[in-house]
Amino acid sequence: MEFEGEHLLPGRIGHFFVLLAFVASIISTIAYFTASRKTDLVEKRSWLNFARLVFITQLISAVIIFAIIFYICSNHYFEYMYAYKHASKELESKYLLACIWEGQEGSFLLWTLWHSVLGIFIMFKSKEWEAPVMTVISLAQFFLLMMLLGLYVSDVRLGSSPFILSRDELNLGQAPRFLDEFGNLRKDYLNFITDGVGLNVLLRNYWMVIHPPVLFLGFASTIIPFAFAYAGIQTKRFGDWVTPALPWALFSACVLGAGIMMGGKWAYESLSFGGYWAWDPVENASLVPWLILIAGLHTM
Repeated sequence: MEFEGEHLLPGRIGHFFVLLAFVASIISTIAYFTASRKTDLVEKRSWLNFARLVFITQLISAVIIFAIIFYICSNHYFEYMYAYKHASKELESKYLLACIWEGQEGSFLLWTLWHSVLGIFIMFKSKEWEAPVMTVISLAQFFLLMMLLGLYVSDVRLGSSPFILSRDELNLGQAPRFLDEFGNLRKDYLNFITDGVGLNVLLRNYWMVIHPPVLFLGFASTIIPFAFAYAGIQTKRFGDWVTPALPWALFSACVLGAGIMMGGKWAYESLSFGGYWAWDPVENASLVPWLILIAGLHTM
């Protein structure tokens, strides 16, 4: 059945690129791992070039997914559950952007984007360490993108798609006003969804626009020192990995520390939670990897 006013094309395109990014992450992981095991320089270079191409495909796909979600939210396409739950017509553009990472799917996507951007830097800067380090990053992308699939394997759903339709999730068939005289969902059901839920009032603050991207950049960057440590073990260069990993560990500690301080400032400034330690458990938990990073920096 076709429903009036639905814009299904953006969701179909978005879901295609989720699948493409997921498959690309698998292939790039395999390609980088194979390259890291090759001793013949010509073969190694060939595998590296292929792995880079696939990883860049995954990066482009992630950017397109992000853009499509913003397009859906900013145009108030409430036929999509993500727009209905997080966007509303009274939100300013900056908050329509922020509503992307208010949801779980958007948070995973933001994390994926930062991994992708950092991966590009690794490609150009890490030289002989590229293959084993990018193996770890690509594998992490595989698990993050799995969280966006929303596909069923038997009765188990892998992840949650940001392009699920509201009529499939809201049980509109239980509300009489959405039903026609035959008990079916009305073709014009969207006329009865006049607005979305929108951001929580406490989140309508400039910190919601700035703080999560910084915090997630800090989270995403912590994988790089770990990836260098793995590379050191794989290549049996047990001490050499510390030198290229140290700047990344410093970067992670600085960015994640700044993100945590932003969360504390936000808590005191506008959220009225009575202080930082009464704030979101996620914020409190973010202190743990930062402390481990500081300990790691001292040992390095």
